[in-house]
Formats: sequence, structure tokens, C-alpha cells
Amino acid sequence: MFKEIKYKPLRFLSILFFFLIIFICAVELNFLWLFGFSPSKKDIKFPSLSVSSEVYTADSVLIGKYYRENRTPVNFNEIDSTVINALVATEDIRFYKHSGVDLYSVVSGLISTAQGDKRGASTITQQLAKNLYRTRLNKSQGFIKHVPVLRTLVSKFREWLTAYKLESNYSKNDIITMYLNTVPFGNNSYGINTAAKHYFNKTTSKLKIEESALLVGMLKATSTYNPIKNPEKALERRNTVLSQMKKYNYINDNQYQKTIAKPLKLDLGNNNEGSDGDSYLRSAVAKWLEKWCEENNYDLYEDGLKIYTTIDSKLQKYAEEAVQEQMKTLQKRFDNVWGDEEPWRDSEGNIIENFLENNLKKLPWYAALERKYQDQPDSLVAFLNKPKRMNVFSWDGDKKVEFSTIDSIKYYAKTLNTGMMTLDPFNGKIKVWVGGDDHKYFKYDHVNQSKRQAGSTFKPFAYLAALESGMNPCDKFTDKPVSISYKVGNGTEVWEPKNADFNFSYREMSLRWAMGKSVNSITAQITEKVGWDKVVEFAHKCGIESKLLSVPSVSLGPNDVSVYEMVRAYGTFLNKGKKVDPILVEKIADIDGNIIEEFTAKHTEVLSKEIAWLMLYMFRGGMEEPGGTSQALWEWDLWKKNNQIGGKTGTSSDYVDGWYMGITKDLVTGVWVGADDRSVHFKTSQTGEGSRTALPIFAKFMEKVYKDPSTGITLGPFPKPDVEITKTYICPTVRYEADTLTTDSLLTDSIFTEQIEDPTVQPEIKENKPSVEATDPKKEKSNTPDPSPGTIVNKELSKQEERKLKREKNKGN
Repeated sequence: MFKEIKYKPLRFLSILFFFLIIFICAVELNFLWLFGFSPSKKDIKFPSLSVSSEVYTADSVLIGKYYRENRTPVNFNEIDSTVINALVATEDIRFYKHSGVDLYSVVSGLISTAQGDKRGASTITQQLAKNLYRTRLNKSQGFIKHVPVLRTLVSKFREWLTAYKLESNYSKNDIITMYLNTVPFGNNSYGINTAAKHYFNKTTSKLKIEESALLVGMLKATSTYNPIKNPEKALERRNTVLSQMKKYNYINDNQYQKTIAKPLKLDLGNNNEGSDGDSYLRSAVAKWLEKWCEENNYDLYEDGLKIYTTIDSKLQKYAEEAVQEQMKTLQKRFDNVWGDEEPWRDSEGNIIENFLENNLKKLPWYAALERKYQDQPDSLVAFLNKPKRMNVFSWDGDKKVEFSTIDSIKYYAKTLNTGMMTLDPFNGKIKVWVGGDDHKYFKYDHVNQSKRQAGSTFKPFAYLAALESGMNPCDKFTDKPVSISYKVGNGTEVWEPKNADFNFSYREMSLRWAMGKSVNSITAQITEKVGWDKVVEFAHKCGIESKLLSVPSVSLGPNDVSVYEMVRAYGTFLNKGKKVDPILVEKIADIDGNIIEEFTAKHTEVLSKEIAWLMLYMFRGGMEEPGGTSQALWEWDLWKKNNQIGGKTGTSSDYVDGWYMGITKDLVTGVWVGADDRSVHFKTSQTGEGSRTALPIFAKFMEKVYKDPSTGITLGPFPKPDVEITKTYICPTVRYEADTLTTDSLLTDSIFTEQIEDPTVQPEIKENKPSVEATDPKKEKSNTPDPSPGTIVNKELSKQEERKLKREKNKGN
């Protein structure tokens, strides 16, 4: 065919053109996988831009982002013209004249390179092609990448082809906008909008000339011209961009002189939230959405989703404040109690040998370090004990110290941690999530990842099993020594539980009083009577998913459970017997704001309404019954407008774990406090019980919430039952006033006033005499008149006020 063309230059050009067509087709089709990926027509029309997803509270407060590249795109009309002008003047002055590839610049670039002056000739469109489709990545290059010179030519050619495709599908304004939305600006800021917020804390539409010039100047080398790390070089580069703008008449000489005289002035915005879940909440949301993203083919880190959680920003703020205040106090108390003593002890109180060494060996890098110094053990010891500067966590903020590796292990082993969650069980929405002290230092989430012994917070499931078996809150058991035999394999063992104070009162107590006072001996008797398998069964029914060993002591909380599980289970009682599957995300919108998914909680009826209401009545015993373990709540301003709170304290053996589970008419909250290592614990009940560690966090939290009307959470009593209560339940325990008011009596002999107007009270309740219990073991008779149905016997209200005044006085001491 080519022989027919007689004119040799023309024939040569024809052959060249022919092979060029074949080459273009080969590159486009990636013939024999030689040339690598080339974007298709669909890829050009629908470019895949990695956009960060944003996570919000339920009330639309931004709390973080997920990204591989931190980017929030903007439209052309949102970008100040100074940015466009600076970019064109510096990077591609013929941008509005070429069709993607500037042949004039290519030729002049080749000439300059031959003369020893290397000068780039890539247009803005070519740079967009490279950034958008990763044309120079290894995975995009095929087998040709192994041939050095050819690899470069093919990559450049593919870049040209992509640039022509972009120019044929988009306007110049679209191309320059896409370019500015894709380029990196250092400090994990991608795109002009993110950069403007990060370096100047403003939107792109409000950038000044000098700010636009600085950002555009960074594109040449984001690290070299980073204004945070290299301010002098950044200033020099900014002025170079300004001179280019003056050269091409984008600014006049007067503007140029004024602008180059201005110093760098940064206003760093908080726009660099971690993408790996650098808070417990963000991490929990990412985990919660993992399955949904997989099933719906979304990438949380690239698809620009807007995720609206169920978290209430005000409640979350008050919870974090309560945690901060109480944990700071607790840590000081813990440190003062132990002093220079080592707090890692066994159940006998002996120091655990090799505690630090064993914790050291758990570190992921220790094995490699040990291999490195395997022939130099003394050098390894010296390395581990060599002080170095580091930042450590403290409740007063990051603390700069000179610690060795051993010092840091010792420091963090003594650091207390916490987990807290609040649930609205009526709609299943999680309102508060505090996973620990500080996610930067402690990655482990103490709401759903950590599982610890529940202690006495597990007792209500025994009382629930009792009610389900036919008992009522007024049934009585005696606080006395208990011996329970049970089989283990082919043998028999005996369990003899002790009360928290190691004493037995030999008093007859109602179920409500025993649960409110958290009496181990009576709980053990109830567990034996209903069967420990039943306790496990009802715990699982209410929402505990962890494996529970069915043993006689199960009700005293030896099993490990999470805060999440306990809050969910307690929510069943407030939710009228319906177990709820809590939700952490309410809805998800796409990058354009269109709602693509909404979530609702699943409710499953597992208890009758009567039993659920009776359990709430039992929980109130912690405040209303003598010696109730929740009575430390009197210290806070929580009792206006006949407010009612139900709750349960919990403390595991040796004061390792402190718990409080609190229930109000609107919310259920769970709090755990302890050290991450179970060998580290408080010394005594005076410092380590749940009523002194976890309960104050709940109290401070609710006090803050109640004082803010905008939260919508108000004081008030629990709802009345909406079904007939067939079981006897009104059996208030009469109590004596102590002759002398003491601090202890304030907590164990409080006064509570309440009139019950319950139409479901049965006639036979009138015949029930309240049990008369004195504060000393002699059980003296009370001269108090018989109560009328539905009335809890109380002393004079003035005594209650007197006690409150005395408590306030004691608080100040």
C-alpha cells in the first residue's frame, strides 16, 4: 500500500501515521497487558474522586472524617478568582488556548532540556490526568514498566491521550476545578478547599491574593514549600507566584509591591481529624458501618458519605466533662493511696513478680528487639532503662517527660480508665459513647471491646428470675450465712458467699430491700432457689451476648461483660420489657446530600410489662431502701420535682472494677472504671467501690443534663404501669433515725418521701404490715403508726433538710 506513494517523505509520514494509529489502539486496549490501564470513556465521564466521608452527631455537629486523602470538593464558583489566576500564571499560561497538550511548550521544553535547563511542559489537564487516573503508578503500567526509557514514553503518551479525552468531555472551568479538587497541599490536605481551611481556616471563596499565591506555590513541592515546616522557602515561593501573576497582568505593579511586603500569616484550622477513627466514637461508627458498606458497595474512606449518628452533642459533651472531672479526682486518689507502693497485687495482696517484664513482652516490637540483643542482654536492659523525651497522657493534658520504656509501662499500668454509654431504649438510639480516657494514647474501647467482671450490677438478673418464677418484691429472705453445694465434674464443691462488709445482720429482708442494699447472702439464696441456669437465661434474654458460665456465684457478676451489653440489658426494663438492638447511626447521605439509608432499632418483647415495671420499682430501692447502695446520689442536685432514679452499683473482687448502672425515666447509662490490667486495683472499699468510682460520673453527668433545658431531658418520676400489677409490691421498710447523725448514716439511712397513687394496688396489701428494721441488730419495735396503702413511711421532712445541710457541710471538709 505504501509503495504506491511515490513521494518518499509523504510515504514515510504515512507509515509513521499508520504505526501511530496502531500504537494508539494498542495503548488504549492494553494489548497483551503491555501498556497498563488507560481510562475508558465511562471513566472519563464519571471520574472516581476520593472524597472523605463526614460523621455528624444527630444534631448535625461535625465530629470527624474518614479518608485516605482528606478532601472536600468545591464548585468553580466557590473558588476565588485569585486562585485560578495564580494557577494559570504559574503552571500553564496557555491553558485556555491548548487542547490538553501544549505542543509549543513541549517543543520549547525539549530545547531547554537539551541546553541543560530542565523545564516541565505538562499542562494543567495533563497533571489532572496523572492525579485523577494514577497514570504513572506501577499497577497502571503493564509489562512495559520493566523497560526504562520505553516505560517513560508510554506513560507520557497515555497521559496525553487522557488529557485529550478530558478536554473533549469537559469545559476548561470544569478541568481547572477538578484539578484544584485533586491536588495535595501537604499535611494530609487534599484539594483547595481542605487546604484553605487547614492553613487559613476559611473557605476558598474568601482567600486573599497572598493566600492564593502561597497555596498555588506549594504545588511545586508540598514538603519543600510547606509554610509550617519551611516558612522562609514558602514565602520565597509565594512571591515567585506573585511575580508570575504580575508578569501576565493578573495583578498590577502596585498590588504586587504591597503583597510581597506582607508576611506569612497562617490561621491553622482543625481540619485534620484522623481517618483511622482517632476518637472512640469515630472508630465505633466505622466498625458499625463495616458490614453495611460491604453489602452496599460503598467505601467509607473515599465515597464522600455524610453519616449522621444518634449521638446527642450536648449529652456527649456533658458525659465527657463528667468523666474528665471524676477521673482526674480518682487518679489523684489512687496515686495518693498507693504512694510509692506497687499496685499490681494478687488476690492475697502480694506484689506480682515480673509484672513489668511480662507486660513488656506483650508489646508488638519486643520480640524483634530481643532478637537484636540476644547476645547482649546487658545492652537490652540498658536500652529499656534509657530515659528519652516523650509525651504521655495526663488529665491535665499531654505531659512532657523523660521516661525510659520501663518507666512508661509502669506509668500507664497505674493509669485508670473508663467506659460510658447512654441509651434511649424507647427508640434504641445511643446518645453518649465515651470509650476511654484518650484515644490517642489508649486505643482499646471500653464500651464494646473491653469486657470486665460486672460485680453486683449483675444481681438484678437473679431478682428478675425470682419475679418470673412467681415471687414478688415483698417476699422475704434472711441475711445469714449460706452454704451451697454444687457439682464440678465428678466432684462436689461448696460455695459460701460473704457480704461486702463480711458481716451478716440476720435480718429478714424483702427482695426489694435486699437488691437495693446489694446483700450477697440473699442474692445467693435467690439464685439457688430459681437456679443459676435461669439467671443466665434471663440475662441473655435481656441482651447480654457474652458467654456466661452458669455457676452458683453467677449473680454476683464473676463473668466478663461489656458496658454496651449491660446498658442494652438494663434498657429492657425501662422499655416495658422489650429488648432493643441499639443503633449508633441514624441515616446516611451521599456526596450530594441525598439520603441513601435510614436505620431504625429492632425491638423484641422478652419480658411482660408487669415484670419490667416491677423491676424498675426494685431498682428504685437503691435510693429508697435503708442502706441502699445508690444513696451517694444524694450528694448531687438530682431530686427536684419528685425525680426518680433507679440504679445499681457493682464492684468486682479486690476492687478491680467499679460499675454504676443508672436508670431515669428517659435514659439508661452504664459506667465502668478501673485499670486496664486487672492486677492493678484500689486498696480498700473506701476508694474502690463502684459507688465511689463510677457512680459520681453518672451523677455529675445527669446533674449537667438536668440543668440544661435544651437537652429535652427533664426531672420526674418513672411512668406509671399501663397494665394491672398483680403481684404484691408495696412493702416499704420502716427505718429509724440514728440518735447521732454521722457521715455514714447519711449514706445508709437516708429519707425519701413519695406518695404512690397506683390504682392497681390490691385490697390484701392493706393487711401487709411493713417490716420494722432498726439500725442496730436488736430489731427494736417502732412506734410508727401503720401505713395506709401506697404510702411509704417517713420521718419529718425537716430531718431530711437537716441531713442535706449536714451533707453539704461535710462536702466542704
